[in-house]
Amino acid sequence: MILDLNKDLDKLKDIHAGDVIELTGVIYTARDAAHMRIENMLNNNEELPVDFNNAFIYYAGPTPTKPGNVIGSIGPTTSSRMDKFAYMMPKLNVKATIGKGPRSNECVKEYIDNKILYFITTGGCGALLSKAVKEAKEIAFFDLGPESIKKLKVQGFKMICAIDYYGNNIFEGK
Repeated sequence: MILDLNKDLDKLKDIHAGDVIELTGVIYTARDAAHMRIENMLNNNEELPVDFNNAFIYYAGPTPTKPGNVIGSIGPTTSSRMDKFAYMMPKLNVKATIGKGPRSNECVKEYIDNKILYFITTGGCGALLSKAVKEAKEIAFFDLGPESIKKLKVQGFKMICAIDYYGNNIFEGK
């Protein structure tokens, strides 16, 4: 399925665990350190540097960009490290996260209860995934280096739905 975030948000309900998606639109990178900062900012009622409304968050920290490239290798990081932050996703109105590997039962419940999708990409394919990135801009938490938040414009970014709205989870055979 081809999914264009600029016009297809209503199609999210049609995505099922196991579906292969080619994503076009804007996604944001955020890993452990960025999630911790976001959590602290939420707890202190501070304004966030990014509006995550309807966003897709990619758990990735790209390698340095080589001359002539848009971005370095951008493979997924292990998603379970972000499970303790799953409760924040509905507060931010995040629509989906992207990473690799299974999620905790608590995270899966949070996602299903709040209609948040979880997609996976293959670890080791970071160089290939970087070809789908058409623009990349560091936009927040600059001091975190690879773990800073980046805004990526992607086209044909391939991923698989691992957890859908209906409780189907490819890691549990459902």
